[in-house]
This record gives sequence, structure tokens and C-alpha cells, in this order.
Amino acid sequence: MSQMRTTIVRLLSNMASAKEISLYLKRFARMDAARFAVVKVGGAVLRDDLDALVSSLAFLQQVGLTPIVLHGAGPQLDEHCAAAGIAKRALDGLRVTPPETLAVVRRVLLSENLRLVEALQAAGVRATSIQSGVFEVEVLDPDRYGLVGKVIAVHTPGIRAAIGVGSIPVIASLGETGGGQILNINADWAASELVKELQPYKIVFLTGTGGLLDGDGRLIDSINLGSQYEALMGAAWLHSGMRVKIEQIHDLLMQLPPSSSVSITRPDELAKELFTHRGSGTLVRRGERIEQHTGWNALDRTRIAALIESGFGRRLAADYFEATQPWRVFVSEHYRAALLLTREVFAGGELVPHLDKFAVAHDAQGEGLGRAAWQAMRASVPRLFWRSRPDNPVNEFYLEQADGCIKSERWNVYWYGLESLAAIGQAVDHCRARPASLKEHCHA
Repeated sequence: MSQMRTTIVRLLSNMASAKEISLYLKRFARMDAARFAVVKVGGAVLRDDLDALVSSLAFLQQVGLTPIVLHGAGPQLDEHCAAAGIAKRALDGLRVTPPETLAVVRRVLLSENLRLVEALQAAGVRATSIQSGVFEVEVLDPDRYGLVGKVIAVHTPGIRAAIGVGSIPVIASLGETGGGQILNINADWAASELVKELQPYKIVFLTGTGGLLDGDGRLIDSINLGSQYEALMGAAWLHSGMRVKIEQIHDLLMQLPPSSSVSITRPDELAKELFTHRGSGTLVRRGERIEQHTGWNALDRTRIAALIESGFGRRLAADYFEATQPWRVFVSEHYRAALLLTREVFAGGELVPHLDKFAVAHDAQGEGLGRAAWQAMRASVPRLFWRSRPDNPVNEFYLEQADGCIKSERWNVYWYGLESLAAIGQAVDHCRARPASLKEHCHA
């Protein structure tokens, strides 16, 4: 038990506040156990990060959660096929699988499945090996791909039986035809079909890179398919492997509710991804379009007010809409995130953008929708200042986005793009003098 406590302390130290963790635990506790999370584990993770994976899964079980784990074994298959003198061939992102390759695929996948289950059990984690019976398949194109299957049905009784006794199902990405023929199936495709069937709250892909990388090798922290997909697919730096991955995720999310998302992260960041708003790695979400308006006329004020009051837990001043003249309003298509900007007069008549409200609905927190709305705003607003209460949990995010911050007992003042000390001073003076527009202890 002391080892388990050490694991939990180590994982918790990587997270944010206890309030965030409690929020997610309560949210997960209210749902069907089989809909908590599907975690797809790449073969490189099994090879290189098994200990970190086991520790993260042990933590989830310790707090009463049971993820469904599906794994591949790509690097291991490459190694064993090479040792057997079988050349690797791939078409359209799929491993061409003649009979001699299928024998290796089956042996290696079953071996890796048992290795993970045994490692979990050795750490005191209840885990169940599921090597067949989940993915019913038919041969995709025998002349082109060989013994590669296309999933036509997903059967979950074995998965639900394991979850029912608190055991983590560990599923090998092998398919079986109605006549009992074993076929190789792409692990990402298998994960997609499993997700469509179970509709889990969280979908996590664990990889060695910990996320998707841009053309300069930097981690992409979030992708909003609703507003970024076409531009992303047209990017010159997007290589074929990543293109296939993003297309698969896009096709998957288009069949799920708008709030759905896929997280790509490392095994040691799994708990952070599940239990904090900020998460880790790359968050790919179906997302919502972010619309831009220049006044109240085209907006539903009732929905804007409900969003702000829900997000802050305080009521707006009765005259807020009459007293506030927006310069720009950035709002998601379903009114689940919004940024309200005014322009304030500085010395010499200069008009400087000011963030008056930034609100995200409770059920959208953790999706990355707020960050997507912020990015849309930032792309068209080169300078900005705003204020926040010192105890606002969003302040960490604000610090990341700001060029600077001046703190006081009542307000923190943030800015980016202000080029002179005089402008910064005026921003601070304005924020300190501006009356509050939320009743009682507001956060904006």
C-alpha cells in the first residue's frame, strides 16, 4: 500500500488544484462505468514506457475508475518480422498481411497483451486479458492488403463483465470473422470503432511523442477541427503519417457529440490529462465554430447572460448590456464560450482593446473550447489588457497568454502587445477604477 501511496502522490504532484481533481472525479462517478475512458496504447509505449503506463493505470483504479485499454504492437511486429526474414510492406497506412505475417502478428499481439496484464497484476492492479471476441471483421481487400480486417461489429459483453468486477479490460487489436478466421486490424481503426460503440467521456491515445508536432517539431497543444481542420490539412509541413492520424480522429469525432475530444499524450501525463482543465499533450476536439460579432444586435443576450452567470456563479448587473458597448464579441456557435471586448480611451484619444468578460460553460471546461475561443480572438486582436481577481483559477492560463502582469490586493492586471510603460500604467489605472459588473465576489 505504501508503494501505491507513493504512486498517487507522484501523479497528483503533476496536476493542478484539488478542486479540479474533485470536479472530474464527481463527473466520472455519475456516468456508466463503461463510458469513462478508452485508452489506446501504442506499441512504442509498451516497449519503452511500460512502468509509467502501469503506474498511471494503477492510480485510476485506486480512485475507483476503470479505463478500457486497447493496444497495438507496431514496433514489436517490425522487429519480429525482420527477425523472421519477412519484409514489411504498407499501403494506405495499413500493414500488408500475408499468411506468414499474420502468424507473427497474432503471436506478438498476444504476447504484448499478456505482458501488460502481468505487469498490471504484479503492481496489484486488477486487469483482464481480452484477446478475441470484441471485433467482428470481414476481409477488407485480400488482393491489396492480404489478411487485414475491416470492423463490422463491436461486441462488448467481455468488456462489461471485466468492468463489472472492477478489472481493467486490456484488449488486443485482433479481429475475428464470423467463421472464426483471425485477421489483423489497424489499432487506430479498432479504437475508433470501440469508441463509436461505447461513446466514452474521454478518448486518450498514448504515444511516445506525447502529442502531435508542428513543422518546427513543437508540440501542438490543441486542435479545434470545427475551425482549423481545412487549414491544417493544407499545411505543407503535415507529413503523411500525421495526416492519416488527424483524418482518423476527424472521422471519429464527426460521429460523436460536439463536446467529444481526443487527447494524445504520454503515459506519465495520463492522470493530468484526465483530471485537469489544462491537460497535457495535444487535445483534438470536434469543437464549435468561433463566431465574431461587432455588437449585441446579432447575439442572443439571454444566452450570453446565462453563459456569464453560469461560468462565474454570479449575477450580472441589471444594466450590463445597456452600460457596456462591445467592440468585438467572440462566441462559440452553441454559446458555450465567449470573450467580450470593449475599447477604452487612453491618453491622446488612443483606443485600446480591453477584455471585459471571458466565460466558459461548466460542461465545456476541460474540452479546450475556451482556449480555442481565446486563440481566435488573439489571431485578430494584436494588443489587449484585462483584469482578474487574485483567486481566479484561470490566472495560470492568463499568465501564459500575457506579456506582463501587475498584482494588487483586489485585481491582477494583465496585458499583451502594449509597447510603452505609459500604456501599461493607463491599463492598470483603468482596471483598478472600473466598477465591477458582477454582483458580490465576481471573478472578472
